[in-house]
Amino acid sequence: MKTLDLSNDLGALTQRPAWRDAIDRWWDAWLTSSAMYRWSVANPFTRWVTQRRARQVFDLMAGFVYSQVLLACVRLQILERVAQSPRSLQELALMCQVSPHALQRLLQSAVALRLLEWRGPDRYGLGALGAPVAGHPGLRAMIEHHAALYHDMHDPVALLRDQMPQSEMAAYWPYAQDAHQDGVRSWQDDKVARYSELMAASQPFVIDEVLAAYNFDAHQQVLDVGGGKGGFVRRLAQHASHLRLHLFDLPQVAAMAQQQIDQNGMGQRIQTHGGDFLRDPLPGGADLVTLIRIAHDHPDGDVRTLLKAIHQALPVGGTLLLAEPMAQAPGQQPLGDAYFHFYLLAMGSGRLRTPNELSQMMAEAGFTHIEEVPNAVPLQTQILVGRKAQCLP
Repeated sequence: MKTLDLSNDLGALTQRPAWRDAIDRWWDAWLTSSAMYRWSVANPFTRWVTQRRARQVFDLMAGFVYSQVLLACVRLQILERVAQSPRSLQELALMCQVSPHALQRLLQSAVALRLLEWRGPDRYGLGALGAPVAGHPGLRAMIEHHAALYHDMHDPVALLRDQMPQSEMAAYWPYAQDAHQDGVRSWQDDKVARYSELMAASQPFVIDEVLAAYNFDAHQQVLDVGGGKGGFVRRLAQHASHLRLHLFDLPQVAAMAQQQIDQNGMGQRIQTHGGDFLRDPLPGGADLVTLIRIAHDHPDGDVRTLLKAIHQALPVGGTLLLAEPMAQAPGQQPLGDAYFHFYLLAMGSGRLRTPNELSQMMAEAGFTHIEEVPNAVPLQTQILVGRKAQCLP
């Protein structure tokens, strides 16, 4: 594990000497000049850099079109169809009920994006990037869900200025709206079921990362806060047979989780608890509390409230495991930052935080020995653990 330095993420960038700023201004002026472009294209040693950057800028401009090609392939079930067997244009046109002339444009675009590949003169098969989409229903569900995000981002400046008349993303996620009644969050059952289904479908990728990265052998009892329909605790029950498991979520969600748990014959291993983690005390007894993809959906005040509640529920020596997408500190290689920043902006709740920011929040709540657990694919989740050294006054 990696112990985190809780210093300000921006500290390294705010101490730049004046001479560096002068060099940067000169460099920026040179990069944007027409003379530099002509020189870089004419020079055989720099031409490849210019060509690569031109392709990258084009991909930035065309990125929305790429996402719509992917969405069309998912909605027409093209990737699943060719996964069964390579198909011709005529076969796919008949299956999708789209004219061959129009569908050909989509198929050739999908080949260019490596979603499909040629399997002969007039046959299409799965491409390298289409195979994961065809193989994971949860990924297809997330792609379909992004139609709401695309709608909200049709005017990104209006979104930044909070001038959107209605956000489809905020309507999709009920906790993004301050829907309270008599001090209790009261969400419509259909909306709770809808977002719970999406969370359950998209969670396996994160679950795999957590189970592969963290050793649960030292724990006896686990409480998963905001556990949704129980996907994580059910997998954890199979992964670590010695654990006693608990799930805490809103009463409507906990009831759905209990149904899934009973259907899988795990009722003896897993106990569910209904409540609001921002207002109700958390169940005690667990020596490990897991918080999987929860904090980034909520504003800072709610996260601090939740972390304090977790600290209070844990015994001395207990552990918090927090796993979610995190922002990269300045100077580090960005992962999913551009995507998650705008996803949460459109959603209207929460924000992407760096590991240091989350560690500072954990420390404020009373946690110590805060460390980052390395994992193989940190794009969708990074992992922090902290321990309760003592009770707060």
